Amino acid sequence: MNLALDDYISIYIHQSDLIFTSYIKSKLAPLNIAPEQNLIMMLLWKQDGLSQNEVAEKLDKDKTNIARMAHCLEQKGFINRVSCPNDRRIQRLYLTEAGRQLSQHVIPIAEEFHETLCKNISEEELLQLRSILSKMRENLK
Repeated sequence: MNLALDDYISIYIHQSDLIFTSYIKSKLAPLNIAPEQNLIMMLLWKQDGLSQNEVAEKLDKDKTNIARMAHCLEQKGFINRVSCPNDRRIQRLYLTEAGRQLSQHVIPIAEEFHETLCKNISEEELLQLRSILSKMRENLK
């Protein structure tokens, strides 16, 4: 089997992801937050006080990467990292007032992005897409 470049679904998915990321990055830039950092913030807006390890698990990201992003978010004044009194290795992430207020600007952007991305796509098609991507992810585990 000799596939042409356009035949590789992984390349198509990667190129799509680059477009998605570029779009959301431009929308979030004025708020001084990167798309990856925003994923942490979205988790904390749902459940404040998660540990860095819990965030890493939920986002399926490397713990070191999460620690670096948390440090950046702390530098920007959006979160505080607090060591657990019982176990100093555990860092919990807590929203600051600025971090809480950021949600009022970011959530409408995230919702608009979702609506734009899913325009003219049925719920059934979205479920099918999610199912197919889940199968692809499982194939690589």
